[in-house]
Amino acid sequence: MKRVVSFLIIMLLAVGTACAERVVLGAEQTKEYLPLLKGKRVALLSNHTGLIIQAKGDKAMRQQGDTIHTLDWLLGHGIQVTAIFSPEHGFRGTAREGERVASSVDEKTGIPILSLYDGDSKYPSKESMAMFDVLVTDIQDVGLRFYTYYITMYRLMDVCAQYGKQFVVFDRPNPNGWYVDGPILDMKHKSGVGALPIPVVHGMTLGELALMINGEGWLKDGAKVDLKVVPCKNYTHQTLYRLPVAPSPNLRNMLAIYLYPAVCLFEATPVSLGRGTDKPFLCYGHPNFNAPRTEASVYGPAITFTPNQSTQKGRVCDGVDLSGMSEEEARKVGFSLRYLLDAYKHLNMDNYFFRSFFELLVGQDYVRKMINQGKSEEEIRACWQDDVAKFKIQRRPYLLYEE
Repeated sequence: MKRVVSFLIIMLLAVGTACAERVVLGAEQTKEYLPLLKGKRVALLSNHTGLIIQAKGDKAMRQQGDTIHTLDWLLGHGIQVTAIFSPEHGFRGTAREGERVASSVDEKTGIPILSLYDGDSKYPSKESMAMFDVLVTDIQDVGLRFYTYYITMYRLMDVCAQYGKQFVVFDRPNPNGWYVDGPILDMKHKSGVGALPIPVVHGMTLGELALMINGEGWLKDGAKVDLKVVPCKNYTHQTLYRLPVAPSPNLRNMLAIYLYPAVCLFEATPVSLGRGTDKPFLCYGHPNFNAPRTEASVYGPAITFTPNQSTQKGRVCDGVDLSGMSEEEARKVGFSLRYLLDAYKHLNMDNYFFRSFFELLVGQDYVRKMINQGKSEEEIRACWQDDVAKFKIQRRPYLLYEE
């Protein structure tokens, strides 16, 4: 808890320095959506990230300080919120990855929280859909194909189209929104960690992605949902936006968020990412990682750690510490295979290095095959460059912000 609070304080200080040109979130722009929501029953897809920063001087503010949750913000403006949908990690953002989260009731407001990770179905029931007229999404994504918040939004767009419900997105910046990279998902690998034919790093906000989902006919049977996106102000795709709170339990700072596109691929290998240590997604290692200490320092100093969450739980791992890398360097690296290839080289496991769901994360069959063939990162990257260029053209009509 102390770590999360410290992160919040640091991020608030950073946002506070942005003065008049700070990014104004979609949720703050009440004139754009209050007329639409007044007098209607509203469901809210959100979690602990649904914070409004520096929304001072408004009568809806119920607390001293610089933050208010969108739920309280809507209630303070007289909006009738009848249900809350919660994504992976739950409404409070404390559950582990993929962990079952039961539906409950918000203690503060008495509004039912309908979990979409309750172990039964990741789609709302017919009874849940009867509880509202309009669904509002306000959640902080990190802009990656295997990060599940956008998939929850996509599923809710689908059912809202089926039931004739309006769908509103309060847009938020994408902290990895300044570039596009990685293989496009081959839809034969569609799963709970990849739902759309987009690159690993798609470079879009949730609002832009929602427009693309609707415009490209990606909903069931090519249906269209009644969609409204409330854009941010003072934001471009080159804005280095610092998140006000950790978006999920193991992405605890901006360095982890910048490294996540590259190191998340280890989830489909026997390599530990440091889950259960104080450096999740900031290191990688394995009990048999046999790189000499000097060689391990190519990407970071050597590290020894014992994870308590992963296939290597409780085993001492040797590996590489990335926690001392600067944020600037991590942004330069972006989506890269360098760490994956480093571990592959030093574990000498050949195809046993990969778990069966590797393709679900990376999106294409050729990556594993080329790594096993000893191809370089440059050779592998060349295979997706044309696809990325085509995707950037395809997404252009849906962009709300300057590239």
